[in-house]
Amino acid sequence: MNSILLIGRVLFAFIFVTSGLSHLAKVDAMAGYAKFKKVPAAKFSVLVSGALMALGGLSIILGVYADLGALVIAILLFVMALKMHDFWTQTDAQAKQTEMISFFKNISMAGGALIIFAIAATEGSDYGWTLTDSLWQLAK
Repeated sequence: MNSILLIGRVLFAFIFVTSGLSHLAKVDAMAGYAKFKKVPAAKFSVLVSGALMALGGLSIILGVYADLGALVIAILLFVMALKMHDFWTQTDAQAKQTEMISFFKNISMAGGALIIFAIAATEGSDYGWTLTDSLWQLAK
């Protein structure tokens, strides 16, 4: 079962590592879109979110304080869903649908990250091979 849990963590978190690296590699393009979405300090926000996504994803994959990494990813996804995928402000039907899909993808992945957080942060839980113990040891 440990192998399956590790594979699940890798499959879940790989998108955050690649997206985070993409944010860092394409800062100007990403900052342009962030400006369009009225993100304050767009370039800085892209750099910070890219670093947090990449590090959070690696944390989950490697099991280095995976509880903290999962919590960071969950918070990022929730904030990004609200700020970047504001389907409720769209007037064009196609844009509204696209933003709604992205919004709910982010929200559902935030839910998955919270599940990983809950499992990793629970005292005595086994969620596959890890490099470190969890940061938190919450009672069952």
